[in-house]
Amino acid sequence: MKTYISAWPASVDCPPFPRSIAILGATGSIGDSALKVIAKHPERFTVTALAGGRNGKKLAELCARFKPAYAAVLDDKARKEFLDNLPGGYAPKLLVGPQAYVDLAIMDEADMILSSIVGAAGFEPTLAAARAGKMIALANKESLVLGGHLIRAACKASGAVILPVDSEHNALFQGLAGHGSDDELKRLILTASGGPFRGKDLAYLKNVTRDQALAHPNWDMGAKISIDSATLMNKGLELIEACHLYGLPPDMVDAVVHPQSIVHSLVEYVDGSQLAHMGNPDMQVPIAHCLCFPERVTVDVPQLNLASVGTLTFEEPDLEAFPCLRLAQEAFAAGQSHPIVLNAVNEIAVDAFLKERIGFTDIPAMIEAGLDRHVQVDVSTPEAVLALDGEVRRETQARL
Repeated sequence: MKTYISAWPASVDCPPFPRSIAILGATGSIGDSALKVIAKHPERFTVTALAGGRNGKKLAELCARFKPAYAAVLDDKARKEFLDNLPGGYAPKLLVGPQAYVDLAIMDEADMILSSIVGAAGFEPTLAAARAGKMIALANKESLVLGGHLIRAACKASGAVILPVDSEHNALFQGLAGHGSDDELKRLILTASGGPFRGKDLAYLKNVTRDQALAHPNWDMGAKISIDSATLMNKGLELIEACHLYGLPPDMVDAVVHPQSIVHSLVEYVDGSQLAHMGNPDMQVPIAHCLCFPERVTVDVPQLNLASVGTLTFEEPDLEAFPCLRLAQEAFAAGQSHPIVLNAVNEIAVDAFLKERIGFTDIPAMIEAGLDRHVQVDVSTPEAVLALDGEVRRETQARL
């Protein structure tokens, strides 16, 4: 398998414990789960930096508890909120603006970078960390959707290692550990819960509300990823991510709906064997696996009891009612610039839906229209990636 994600712990130069961690996206759901793991095992970690976007108040509360030497926010409003809520007697070095995230991603003081920024904003810091040779715990799938070809090249040149935090990709990573030659692998199978609207038809979906779409049946997630899960775009982005992570063509990565969210993904080998990774749906598990890799530690998650679960079911995705998965597959097959368009239109459409400016079924319609308008362009540099991303966002906003 042509991958820069090692499936063999001996081949990864892991930093010793205690590890110094910089968390980009500390105030989101991934940041919450990561800090729970860190708090449970304080002897293993030093929190060196926390970045909190525009949530200055929550970032100040986290910094007061974990005492990082560095903190970052995106704008002056968040900076003021942060400083107003920071207790006296402690003053981390505060960085402001998008460049602050890049600066934290490459800082010498951090052994490991947890990239958990929401959306395309994670691309530049993740690429910077890869170029700097960091060990990256990656929870920002959009980084690879936009520029997986650039991040893979950066990892190869610098020796950086990406450990996948997404539950599905972490499950695949564990299922691939210790396999033999590349010829043994048949395919990777991502599982999807089906979201809150599994089994519903297009007529029903036309009238669903924001609150209904946010009510995921199994996972506790942020607003954007909850909507992506409801449309199945999350699985489409994960399919693209898996192809980049493991160096595979899209016809070797499949998706299946699994409503119980107990099997997180499967690896199928040429002899017909399928290795399934199972566990209760809680992000502390894959986060702990990455942060402590190659060791395993305890987490505050109930043990899986299959007898209590009783039944595990699987079904094919409904691509007519939920076309986003198909659109992602087609975008990846069309060329390197199409996934950038896919992601940019999706982020604008999801934001518009959350603000109740468009309907639920308008999200895939907008994405398909954006892809239909796009003509493949060269995106062989980060500047070209970002330029296309910005152009598509502006055009999509203008069409709302």
